[in-house]
Amino acid sequence: MELRQLRYFVAVAEEMHFNRAAERLHIAQPALSQQIQRLERNLKTQLFIRTTRSVQITDTGRVLLEAARRVLAEAERAKSEVAQATSGSAGLLRVGFVSSAALSLLPGMVNNMHEQLPLIRFQLQENTTETQIQAVLDGRMDVGIVREIEPIEGISATPLRREALVVAVPQTHPLAQLDSVALAQLAGEEFVMFPRHHVSRLYDLISALCIQAGFHIKVSQEAIQFPTILGLVAARTGIAVVPESLRALQIPGIVYVDLSDEAAFSQVSLICAEGRRESALVKQFIDMSDF
Repeated sequence: MELRQLRYFVAVAEEMHFNRAAERLHIAQPALSQQIQRLERNLKTQLFIRTTRSVQITDTGRVLLEAARRVLAEAERAKSEVAQATSGSAGLLRVGFVSSAALSLLPGMVNNMHEQLPLIRFQLQENTTETQIQAVLDGRMDVGIVREIEPIEGISATPLRREALVVAVPQTHPLAQLDSVALAQLAGEEFVMFPRHHVSRLYDLISALCIQAGFHIKVSQEAIQFPTILGLVAARTGIAVVPESLRALQIPGIVYVDLSDEAAFSQVSLICAEGRRESALVKQFIDMSDF
């Protein structure tokens, strides 16, 4: 059974006249009759009762008419969705993001795209930069929002934001009274940090900045999630250098202090597989990320 045959059948059923149906379809009447006869042979049933004066639809034909209208409507909807996906105005976009991006960049990026292209659906997943890189390369993720990305074969990266780093200190800490501090002033402090194997890129960035400031980090406690790190700071187990977007987490007992060092920033980027950059959907997301 072909969609064309269903269209022909519906036209005849609605017009109840082969000549009028043929004119509506812009085909010759004999060709239309042949297609209806072929459909009847394929279905092994009679769809119309033909006389020299009239055409009547059979009970079986009425059942097919209802089904045919549904099938044709679904076919048109599928055609429309494919066209929208081809243009990047509809479809499913799988987006990974580091946890801190959920506090700053991600909401604006997703809302911006929702407002302009409401037919796009998102599958959002929090993951570390390393996990996102592999997921993008494997094709399990379309784009990722990551930190401290370096050139990687097969990965295309678009810088999104240079985000300042700040130091979170207990409210009772002497540094809490200052508007800003230099990294060198943190020498001798105990730090609450990520386990290096879990968030190696941000860990290495903070460690390198401290070495440049003249000291090595002394880690007192480790935690995987930012809220846990800040909770440990509030518990006075140490201080933490974190992205500025963490200011959104207002935890009692913590003060965020600016870092005056020019190099104290983290680079946030959007990544995708090189072969996916020209995908209409991915390209729309990249183009709309500058808000």
